[in-house]
Amino acid sequence: MTTLTMAKAINAGLRRSLAGDDKVVLLGEDIGKLGGVYRVTDGLQSEFGARRVMDTPLAESGILGTAVGLAYRGFRPVCEIQFDGFIYPAFDQIVSQVARMHYRTRGAVKMPITIRVPFAGGIGAAEHHSDSPEAYFAHAAGLRVVSVADPQDAYTMIQQAIACDDPVLYFEPKRRYHVKGEVDELTPLDDARPMGTAKIVMPGTDVTLVSYGPLVQTAKDAAFAASDEGVSVEVIDLRSLAPVDFDTVVASVRKTGRLVVTHEAAQSGGLGAEVSASITERCFYYLEHAPVRVTGHDIPYPPAKLEQYHVPDLDRILDGVDRVMDRPNSLSGVED
Repeated sequence: MTTLTMAKAINAGLRRSLAGDDKVVLLGEDIGKLGGVYRVTDGLQSEFGARRVMDTPLAESGILGTAVGLAYRGFRPVCEIQFDGFIYPAFDQIVSQVARMHYRTRGAVKMPITIRVPFAGGIGAAEHHSDSPEAYFAHAAGLRVVSVADPQDAYTMIQQAIACDDPVLYFEPKRRYHVKGEVDELTPLDDARPMGTAKIVMPGTDVTLVSYGPLVQTAKDAAFAASDEGVSVEVIDLRSLAPVDFDTVVASVRKTGRLVVTHEAAQSGGLGAEVSASITERCFYYLEHAPVRVTGHDIPYPPAKLEQYHVPDLDRILDGVDRVMDRPNSLSGVED
């Protein structure tokens, strides 16, 4: 086991993929000599050369358009979108071309494109640097969407995404880049947890708390805090947002009878709505309370000095747990 930050773990996973397959190429803004804004690709261009780790113009649509051409020629391009809010110029390329090409050609053309997206807030960044656009892409048939929450998954899942013949949106929580964790670099990829599965990161019996990406650690902190009040919270990291591993969530909710879903993206049309609706359909007779969502607000991402009021924190998640437990609502001061 090696102790790595999440950024270093992604870097190690990219290095292993580049070394293992000559068809893997990286492209993005400032990813070469600079090593990326967050230094995730640091050292890779000097090791593998500028023909495999390519600096591109500031043109996200051009980056994805180039990736489509590379995929047609048998390459496995890995695109870096420098910040989450910069992905929208490439939206048409992703949902109109990348997502549909395999279906449109009746399987004749594959699009093994990995799109790395640093996302979410918590770093005091400027406008367009703290978005959570994952639901847009989870809605598009033909795309796989994943989000990592710890260095081990970051290391394993970037390799799985690159090896996958489907296009993958790989969301990296930027405020978790420097968090360290143990990483097993020796286990063969075929023996690792499949990319499309969720995992239980804390077992519990009273409430199922579902999250992904940047809020998984906050959910774990909330579970520890709830245990001090005698409430046992089971925390699930979805990992895959499209498709969602509903079997893991269903098994948990049938045990606990209660569901809280938390994410940083806005509530309306978010992943929390899909998870809540699907679990209600599948677990209706097991539920002791309607599912509760704890999310960002339905507003553009606020200025840095106000983001603490937008991003779900420990207190807001604990309030959601109180609500599904029919306990006094600590934030509003009233009974739910």
